[in-house]
Amino acid sequence: MGRAGWARGALDSGWVGGLGAHHVSGEGSPYKKCINDLCFKYICEETLFSRYAKGAFHTDVHRDNMDQSGVLLWVKAEPFIVGALQVPPPSKFSLHYLRKISTYVRTRATEGAYPRLYWSIWRHIACGKLQLPKDLAWLYFEIFDSLAMKTSQERLEWSEILSNCVSEDEVEKQRNQLSVDTLQFLLFLYIQQLNKVSLRTSLIGEEWPSPRNRSQSPDLTERSSCHNKNWNDYSHQAFVCDHLSDLLELLLDPEQLTASSHSTHTSLVSREAVVALSFLIEGTVQRARKIYPLHELALWQPLHAQSGFSKISKTFSFYKLEAWLRASLTGNPFGTSACLKSGKKLAWAHQVEGTTKRAKIACNTHVAPRMHRMLVMSQVYKQTLAKSSDTLVGAHVKIHRCNESFIYLLSPIRSVTIEKCRNSTFVLGPVQTALHLHSCDNVKVIAVCHRLSISSTAGCILHILTPTRPLILSGNQAVTFAPFHTHYPMLEEHMARTGLATVPNYWDNPMIVCRENRDTSVFRLLPPCEFYVFIIPFEMEGDTTEIPGGLPPAYQKALSQREQKIQIWQKTVKEARLTKDQRKQFQVLVENKFYEWLINTGHRQQLDSLVPPAAGSKQAAG
Repeated sequence: MGRAGWARGALDSGWVGGLGAHHVSGEGSPYKKCINDLCFKYICEETLFSRYAKGAFHTDVHRDNMDQSGVLLWVKAEPFIVGALQVPPPSKFSLHYLRKISTYVRTRATEGAYPRLYWSIWRHIACGKLQLPKDLAWLYFEIFDSLAMKTSQERLEWSEILSNCVSEDEVEKQRNQLSVDTLQFLLFLYIQQLNKVSLRTSLIGEEWPSPRNRSQSPDLTERSSCHNKNWNDYSHQAFVCDHLSDLLELLLDPEQLTASSHSTHTSLVSREAVVALSFLIEGTVQRARKIYPLHELALWQPLHAQSGFSKISKTFSFYKLEAWLRASLTGNPFGTSACLKSGKKLAWAHQVEGTTKRAKIACNTHVAPRMHRMLVMSQVYKQTLAKSSDTLVGAHVKIHRCNESFIYLLSPIRSVTIEKCRNSTFVLGPVQTALHLHSCDNVKVIAVCHRLSISSTAGCILHILTPTRPLILSGNQAVTFAPFHTHYPMLEEHMARTGLATVPNYWDNPMIVCRENRDTSVFRLLPPCEFYVFIIPFEMEGDTTEIPGGLPPAYQKALSQREQKIQIWQKTVKEARLTKDQRKQFQVLVENKFYEWLINTGHRQQLDSLVPPAAGSKQAAG
């Protein structure tokens, strides 16, 4: 492909390092220029998950392929990555109270509590019985609802309904029509304990020192990453194994429990309960090359003796089912650990001089089915990186320890976690579920997302378009929220694919979810006088030519006033009637001042990172 071909297709072909283009998001940007010189393609076509399949898992394999070569079960990643809020749960989400809820909803089945739990009933339980604030009750209900399999059209229709509401009462009336699977919602509430802080953990570490509990998960720098349990598949597996009895008892019908709410040797588990447990567990049969929800495997005829299913009672033996689950649970073949160890390694454009660590990018998208795709990026340093391709579409993305870089991921993405990054800018395509920042300093994020949450950040600026209130968790300082202020040609198409609309937009109404500190001084809204639009410096095909939904009036007014000042200045220069020598002197003066501004604001590095390295520079594989 020639130079012109790369210029047209750079963002669709592969990882792009050093894309040459001008983009300065601040005042006085005098030109915009695009140069595309460096692109590189994928390498290391190694097979992922050879233990399970020689190729990608297929979803069209017939049930006959289930043979007796052995069942492999694993804990699903998405409920923990997207569903488990990165904050200690309310104390009323303990097993004691969840068991009470489990009993209560069954007695209110005719009122909209079981098998589907309506918002009005959950509001009554959460606010009336658990004494939770209404906004917190809605938060957990809405997070779980966002995990449900809905079409993009359904999500857009819901956004339209909310945008047409003119009062809180109308919004509440619409919410009252929403319902979720009751048993799965109970499991969802229970897994919030993943991030529970205990005295024992804070004193002696993550677990008691035993081989079984020791975290095996390597993080991106080959050191322990147990602090972020949401992305640690070993933590997911350990959590489910350690609490499996509690999870099963939570799903039991009340008559199957003792007076102290525990199971007995004769307790029976309903089919509905096992279907609900499929929210957390799935699996395959060796050589089947297909993923099945837990209940399909448990109900498969050759496994009845092991899973404890009785055709007569249409139920499972509690202890046989538990024993079978424990014996069959293994590591997630699509989890973070497998992605890092066996995933496809993506080549890096160039090694930055003076650095010892190379950027690492790994993905499983070449073999993972939909909803299991994952991409992990680490240690991008002093570079500009841009990507728009099927590799990112629908993937869970983790960006880790990136520093002084400008990263563009311009595709519809399932979720994004940005962790331990510094002095960097991230421009993201629409994020269908959750965008989370943790332990980041001086980071700018520009994104359309369903939900934003931040924890342990300092000095971050968030230009967001979101239909839910941004969540401020614990440990944040000097957070700035601002309106979404950019666009790229395929943005509106990508928003439609993820079911994200321009209204409602709650970028300026954050919610503090932090028990130890509800001080609103931790954040501010960007003053209009400090606002500038952001230019994405890459050429793509598409129809979007302006910021979706436009800008809030105050910010649009600030831009218009600034444009008027520029016009007045240009008119003043024109009417000055400078001589040729004066014009040259004036041009040099302006360029020198602009150059000083670039250095003082840090935009010089932003421009330099877009310049391709020398032709003879060494490329490194990541």
